[in-house]
Amino acid sequence: MAEPMLKFVNLDQQMPQKREADERNKDFLEIYGEFILAKAEEQASRCSQCGVPFCQSGCPLQNNIPDWLKLTATGRLEEAYALSSATNPLPEICGRICPQDRLCEGSCVIEQSTHGSVTIGAVERFLTETAFKNGWVADLAAGKQRNQSVAIIGAGPAGIAAAQLLLGLGYKITIYDRHDRAGGLLIYGIPGFKLEKDVVLRRQEQLEKAGVTFKLGVDIGKDTKFADIKKKHDAVLIATGVYKARNLGLAGDEAAIPALKYLIASNKTSLGDKVKEFESGELDAKDKNVVVVGGGDTAMDCVRTAIRQGAKNVTCLYRRDRANMPGSAREVKNAEEEGVVFNWLSAPKNLVLEKGKITGLQVAKMRLTEADSSGRKGIEEIKNSEEFIAADMVIGALGFEPEELPTYFNEPDLKVTKWGTIKAHATTAMTSIDGVFAAGDIVRGASLVVWALKDGKEAAGAIHNYLKAKA
Repeated sequence: MAEPMLKFVNLDQQMPQKREADERNKDFLEIYGEFILAKAEEQASRCSQCGVPFCQSGCPLQNNIPDWLKLTATGRLEEAYALSSATNPLPEICGRICPQDRLCEGSCVIEQSTHGSVTIGAVERFLTETAFKNGWVADLAAGKQRNQSVAIIGAGPAGIAAAQLLLGLGYKITIYDRHDRAGGLLIYGIPGFKLEKDVVLRRQEQLEKAGVTFKLGVDIGKDTKFADIKKKHDAVLIATGVYKARNLGLAGDEAAIPALKYLIASNKTSLGDKVKEFESGELDAKDKNVVVVGGGDTAMDCVRTAIRQGAKNVTCLYRRDRANMPGSAREVKNAEEEGVVFNWLSAPKNLVLEKGKITGLQVAKMRLTEADSSGRKGIEEIKNSEEFIAADMVIGALGFEPEELPTYFNEPDLKVTKWGTIKAHATTAMTSIDGVFAAGDIVRGASLVVWALKDGKEAAGAIHNYLKAKA
């Protein structure tokens, strides 16, 4: 029998078909189609099955990628799905929104040999959607019931990952979240053109069916005391994420719109909710000159959302060049195709306001300097290089910081780092309060969904060890 793998020598890399830009930029549907079976098998067969799988080591979840690629290439799809989902609580999410070009695909051996990486994310998405269609995704099953309960504060990726594992171990799980839908940034932070919301809600339904209780629209520290949650449960996991926007640091900052506020309004509107600030035009980019400041994936979400809302023009302002941009190169390309203009090596100096409303920005040109110890190039302003850019809407997408949870939760004993993230033990995930654990961005700082999944899984294991000792 001929070797089913190592076909990269005569098969080119191919992504699933992408909708044309002038079609996709009018709606919030996902831009990529799905592989058909033959194409998924073909692309999986390009894997070199290398002895040291750098794709796997480049994945925070350590997904067993070469093995499920080989199973896919040989038509053993149900087994491939079982293997991919054994390490990943949300493979259909990661297959869509992980920056594979910076993780598994970026580490792929054949990518380094200039043959173009295996399209790992697209195959992962194909496997999971095929599994759902064919009934291979088993209902989540609660393990042998224990007389102990766990509260999870935050229904985002870390909280969902922890809930799935703890449910399987027999614990009673209650998830609290301030929003009216579960998913955290998956539901309200990431636009539908990257992740359609029924994909997220499908997992919530699975958890509810298995017995997980969701208490949504409950703001801990405001609607319910943290101390009461702690008394009610045997352990608590804080997985709130980080939502506080970093300011632009300019006079008149209050006139700029925080990225997450803008994206939440857009996502709620797409879900059919009435959002007053959107209906008034404050958070609607239609017919406006829009400037987004920032160079990460959130900035890409904002510029591409503004295009779909019918903005007159959309500019992304970033202080470094394309090669030093932290966001996904794939997302930058998608944004350019859709009509976004990138103003590289440019930084805002001042917001220009008339009667309290933004009319534009004063922008200075920058140049790169020597790299620092991390290898990243520094920047400095070019003197006398300022220019004016007209803008009716300026969106700040400079990242997120943690809220002041000790104050918000009225828990002064909850220790935080100098960055405001919760101090949690690297191995046990325990905070400074006995029985209270933390995971995800609230510990790590703003990061990727896949890292939050990893952290949630590890925290669940640590909570299990703690509760076993208490039983």
